[in-house]
Amino acid sequence: MSAASSSAAKSKSAFKPSEEPHCFTDTSGIITTTMIDLPGFRVVRVLGTVYGLSVRSRNIGAAVTSVLKSTVGGELKYLTNLLYTARDHAVERMVGECITRGGNAIIATKFDTSQIMGDFAQVCAYGTACVVEKIETKEDKM
Repeated sequence: MSAASSSAAKSKSAFKPSEEPHCFTDTSGIITTTMIDLPGFRVVRVLGTVYGLSVRSRNIGAAVTSVLKSTVGGELKYLTNLLYTARDHAVERMVGECITRGGNAIIATKFDTSQIMGDFAQVCAYGTACVVEKIETKEDKM
């Protein structure tokens, strides 16, 4: 076992299994991918760049607790949840833009994050909205 995989196996999450954050967003049937192509599908029409933004602020109590926690090390659970929520909302807004334009897929999806004025976390999700259609194979025709 390599040193990297050994340390990864030993590290424990700061979250209880029931509290572990997940990156799930209902995309209303819109296919989203970070890939530049979509295996099994053909791009019929490109609708342009779509994006979604989310800006979040920390509450003062959680900010103080996070600062204290950071002095001893470990995961800052409140901030982890804050970023998961911001990212999910950014994806929801990006998907909404795709639906508005009549698309059924977003390819080449990417994320950017930044701080605004030191106290606000901004997440931007962006990609290329398009209309795709499934490529029929011999197995599909049978």
